[in-house]
Amino acid sequence: MFNTDRSEASRKRILQTALGLFRKQGFTRTTMRDVASEAGVSLGAAYYYFRSKEDIVGAYYEYVQKEHRLRARKGFRSARTLKQRLEAVFFSKMDIIGRDQRLMSALFRYGGDPDHPLCWFGPETERQRDLSMALFDEALGIARLSDEMRNVIPILLWAMHMGLMLYLLFDRSPEQCRTHMLTKRSVELSLFGLKFLRVPLVRVPVRKVFAALKEAELIPPASRWREAIAQEDTEPTGLENHRKGRER
Repeated sequence: MFNTDRSEASRKRILQTALGLFRKQGFTRTTMRDVASEAGVSLGAAYYYFRSKEDIVGAYYEYVQKEHRLRARKGFRSARTLKQRLEAVFFSKMDIIGRDQRLMSALFRYGGDPDHPLCWFGPETERQRDLSMALFDEALGIARLSDEMRNVIPILLWAMHMGLMLYLLFDRSPEQCRTHMLTKRSVELSLFGLKFLRVPLVRVPVRKVFAALKEAELIPPASRWREAIAQEDTEPTGLENHRKGRER
């Protein structure tokens, strides 16, 4: 009988081993054979769980997204204000990525390549983007916003958080205190911006800006990222979910 627990343990071991090698010797220099040898499995076994190095990094991205969702929602439960809810999303992501600064720096070169499967804005990472936007949507749950604003603000917050993640990669201050301070100020500016958007005089120019962004296809439909997180909350996890991803 197929041992699911053993298979899940093998997959996790291969994943952790690969990430360790990526951090140590870089993504490009590491081969699947290196990963298999270091993990103590056959090359065929490594390819059974992960089709490529990119597939391994994809699994890492999925882990980050899942962990981010768990930590942010934990913060939501104790938050009493919108500021605290937004801080829960931003700072929980900082805590996860900040501990893996070297790995993310190694993968940075692929983030801006539209033809690479690890591109942050490419089709291969669309689901991770959608889930992140949906999490910002959850953070805004107690905010009084129009339907139009509700469909756009999470995307703008996501874009701002991506900028902060980029800054984090280059932050060499003690315990990345500069990034934390910048994040704190960014949340404060976001709250000010939300109040500003409610002013009647700015509604018309704001709508024109949103229309231009939609025309440029920079704003994905809200229904897509809300559906993505709804599916994530109901789909199986672990090895079973990984297999479903391989079959899609």
